[in-house]
Amino acid sequence: MSNNVHKPVNNITSLAGGIAFTLLISFIGFLIAKIPGFSMIGQMGCSIILAVIYRQIWGYPEGLNRGITFSSKILLRLAIILYGLKLNMSVLFAEGPILLLKDIIVIAFSILMMLWLSKYFKGNDKISLLLGIGTGICGAAAIAAVAPIVRSDDEETAISVGIIALIGTVFAIVYTLIRTMLPIDDITYGVWGGLSLHELAHVALAAAPAGEGALAMALLAKLGRVFFLVPLCFILIAIMNRKNAGEKTKQKVAFPYFLIGFIITSLIGSYVFDIYINVSKGFLDGIAIFTTWCLTTAMVGLGLHIHLQTLRTKAMKPLIAMIITSLLLSVLSYIIL
Repeated sequence: MSNNVHKPVNNITSLAGGIAFTLLISFIGFLIAKIPGFSMIGQMGCSIILAVIYRQIWGYPEGLNRGITFSSKILLRLAIILYGLKLNMSVLFAEGPILLLKDIIVIAFSILMMLWLSKYFKGNDKISLLLGIGTGICGAAAIAAVAPIVRSDDEETAISVGIIALIGTVFAIVYTLIRTMLPIDDITYGVWGGLSLHELAHVALAAAPAGEGALAMALLAKLGRVFFLVPLCFILIAIMNRKNAGEKTKQKVAFPYFLIGFIITSLIGSYVFDIYINVSKGFLDGIAIFTTWCLTTAMVGLGLHIHLQTLRTKAMKPLIAMIITSLLLSVLSYIIL
C-alpha cells in the first residue's frame, strides 16, 4: 500500500464518492477512446490504464474505498448478469459441455504449471499456488476465496492479487490489439479469451471489441471456470485437513450467485423476449450501454488496486512464473479451441 493515500471519510461519502470517482475516470476513458488510435484499446482499456496511472502517482484513495469496492464487485456482477440477455441458449446447449471440459483442462494446467515453475525457480510456494488458482479460475476473487484455506498471510495475498491484476490487464489489452490479426472468427476469439484470461473484467475487456456475440461466449467460457471455484475450495479444505491432522479448517466459500443470474437472464433473453414479451431494440440497446458502463467502472476499481511496488523482492520469481504460465495458457487454449 502506498504511503500517499487519502484520509478516510464517513461511510456514505466513501460509498457515493467512490462510485462517482470510478465513473469519472470511466468518463475520461470514454473521451480518450474517441481519439484516433486509442479507439483500438477502447473505453474500458483506456479507463483501467488511467486508474493504474492514478494509483502509482497519487496512491489509493482510501477514503473512497467503499465506493471503489462497490464498483469493482457489485457493478461487475450486475454487468455479467445483464450480459446473459445476449446469450443464445441453443449455442449454450451445443457448446456448454465441451467448454466445461476445456475449463477443467485450463484450471488443471494453470495450477500444476505454476507449482512446477515455483519449484524450478525456487519461488514462494503459497504465492505461486494462489496465482495458479487465480489464473485458472477467476483472478483476485479466487485468490481471496482460497487464501484463508491455504493460510497465506496478508502480504502474500496482496502480492498475488497485485500480480494477477497487472498481468491480466496487460494480456487483455494485448488480446484486443492482436484480435484482427488472428485467423479465427469473433465468436471463437471470444471463447479463447474466456478460456485463457484471468479476471471476469479482463475477459470482458478483451472480448467486447469483437461484438456482443463474442462477449457472451467469452463470459460463458469464463463463468464455467468460475463455477469450479466452489468444488476446488472444498478440495483444498480436504487437503489442508489431511496435512494438519486434528485441526479442522471450516472455511465457508461464497457461491457465485451471479452465475445463476447470468443463466436466468440468458433463458429470459432466449425464450421469453420476443416470444412472450415484445421488447424494443432501443430498450435492449439501453441495457447494453448501461452494462458497458458497469463493466468500465468495475475495471477502474480493479486498476486502482494495482500497486507496482508489490512486485519487488519475493514477488519477482512468482511474477516471472505467472508470465510464462499465462503465455503457455494462451497457446494451450488456442490449440484446444
